[in-house]
Amino acid sequence: MIHADSVAGLRTLLAEVGAHAVRSGLVLASGGNLSARLPGADRFELTAAGTWLDRLAPGDFSTLACADGAVLGGAATPSTEWKLHWRTYQTRPDVNAIVHLHPQHAVLVDALGEEIRLLTLDHANYVRSVGRVPYHPNGSDALADAAAAQAALHNTMVLAHHGCSALGEDVGMAYRRAMNLEEAAVASYRLLVLGNRTLRFPPEHLDGLDHG
Repeated sequence: MIHADSVAGLRTLLAEVGAHAVRSGLVLASGGNLSARLPGADRFELTAAGTWLDRLAPGDFSTLACADGAVLGGAATPSTEWKLHWRTYQTRPDVNAIVHLHPQHAVLVDALGEEIRLLTLDHANYVRSVGRVPYHPNGSDALADAAAAQAALHNTMVLAHHGCSALGEDVGMAYRRAMNLEEAAVASYRLLVLGNRTLRFPPEHLDGLDHG
């Protein structure tokens, strides 16, 4: 699950990610949304409105233009979060996949006003830094613009009282980052339960990592 060289391949990879995300408890039913594009393409594939992420079929995707977000084909009604994906692609031309999920611990730790701390080598390597977007209504311009601003600085971000977005040069990398963000949030929560607010991956070693 790394690369795809066709739109059909992208949809297959996104369907695999959706099914795994639901099985892993990173999202429920039709919550969350997934998108991807072929490198350098002027359009992207996005899960359609109301689709269950563990039941995605080839017809459950809309094709949108990167320039203005217009629907070019596929399902007529894209996810209500289409602006979130569209604005991020505009801001980050190097990004070819966006995974937006609703991981419980990432949202919980953020709602508690605590930092999601990177503890392991994988957390540091794949996540590196975590952006934060204050609460805005889902599907809103405010949410899309705030997420795009964070995307200019981070590959993973928490959307307050909502979920997360993880970005990557391909579907596999975006999903790896989403999974590692939630694992880091679980570790952070456990450390808080133990009364520890300082333990984290040694910051002096961050610059020496190949960040995927």
